[in-house]
Amino acid sequence: MTRPQYPASPSSSSVATLPPALPDAALVEEACKKSGLLWVAVPGMRDRLVWHVWQEVAGVGAAYLVTGGGEQNVPGLSNGQLVRVTVRSKDKGGRLATWSGMVGRVEPGGAEWAEVVPTLHAKRLNARDGEAQPDRWTAHSVVYRIVPQGPLLEGPGRFAKASGAAPVQSGPGTTRRR
Repeated sequence: MTRPQYPASPSSSSVATLPPALPDAALVEEACKKSGLLWVAVPGMRDRLVWHVWQEVAGVGAAYLVTGGGEQNVPGLSNGQLVRVTVRSKDKGGRLATWSGMVGRVEPGGAEWAEVVPTLHAKRLNARDGEAQPDRWTAHSVVYRIVPQGPLLEGPGRFAKASGAAPVQSGPGTTRRR
């Protein structure tokens, strides 16, 4: 799969400031609303599967996710960073669209936090601390928004020929031999 060229900073590329084309924006929004999972590729790191919610705040649609504090771990994700996001088809489970997104941190106590966290809390499965979950997020987690930028990198009729599968990472785990 062809990987996008990541700029050194958000201001170093005019593509990072372009909204997606209208048909692309509609596809991204619809796909993200239907699928609760995204693959997020932080430059220099392995792609990570994350749960998210799609929500529009102040007229801008974005994928929102929670990291740290006992939630999913997305190493290297930071404010003002351009990442590659792949959304799967809810029906088939395969790759539906890949897009570039600008990461922004949602600050606790702000209007955006107040609007997004209740939705994240409602969609979070198997919360270990129930209704205290938003308080834990305030104290120990980070909520990020990823806003689509520029045209689709891949989508229907324009996929890379490679499967996009990553090589198996070596580690201490092993398979038991018979």
